[in-house]
Amino acid sequence: MSYYEQWIENSETVKDQTSYTRYINAYYAMEKDAYDKILSAYPDNTELTSGKASELANKLGFNKATMDIFVGFLDGIKSSLKNELDVENVDDDSDIKLDIDYEKLFYNMRDAKATWLFKLPSWKKVLDEDKIAEITREYRDANIAHSTKVGRNEPCPCGSGKKYKNCCGKKVS
Repeated sequence: MSYYEQWIENSETVKDQTSYTRYINAYYAMEKDAYDKILSAYPDNTELTSGKASELANKLGFNKATMDIFVGFLDGIKSSLKNELDVENVDDDSDIKLDIDYEKLFYNMRDAKATWLFKLPSWKKVLDEDKIAEITREYRDANIAHSTKVGRNEPCPCGSGKKYKNCCGKKVS
């Protein structure tokens, strides 16, 4: 079974709630540490973002027993990369290059509601406060709830000039 198949089985199949929770919590802790190492070493983090999978995993705090969790980390970061990454076929000798788009990574962390990641203090080494605020604003703007419902006191969409409640809204009630 490949590391990716192990990752999918362990992260998406709940056979025993206690074991599942332990596994997911281990993933979150390792993921947080790995991102913190990468961000803290920025911009000279090439040693942490490229190399053989087993060596890179070891540098980021994963070991042979947690290579499936490392592949889960890669699966999570792949949408924030400038390059393609075939996580399904990663083995110990796979060459990995994480060409990270840091702005997209920060946005994706916001989108995933991963507060433990987008609030890491090490982000200040990568993005200045204005950029963080701008990306946060973009995320919020993109996720505002929109309604097509006409309010009671708004002009009626039929064009009569009356308030909705005194025109077509009367027919609805």
